[in-house]
Amino acid sequence: MNWNKLTEAGQIQEIKTLSEEKPVLIFKHSTRCSISSMSLDRLLRKWQDSDTEKVIPYFLDLIASRDLSDLVAREFRVPHESPQVLLIRNGEAIYDNSHFGISYVDLMGKI
Repeated sequence: MNWNKLTEAGQIQEIKTLSEEKPVLIFKHSTRCSISSMSLDRLLRKWQDSDTEKVIPYFLDLIASRDLSDLVAREFRVPHESPQVLLIRNGEAIYDNSHFGISYVDLMGKI
């Protein structure tokens, strides 16, 4: 999977704009959490190259960018969790889930 790295606050507006054409996935990952690593692995095992035609994936490293993670939570009106996925369409979070609730099937069903 070719992640776009979410590293700067200005990218949030970019994500909102992109989401008007195609849904945007944000995966918030804690590199210090085994549950986060397992959730990411479960998603990646099912991810197909063709999925990037349906959704634009962004990866946010929570340890490196906690302030940015908090900003994402405020901007999209979703309580912060870790790990967490958000699906953005037309500038709004239309789906979010965390921990073992992160499911490739559920996520792709929302697109």
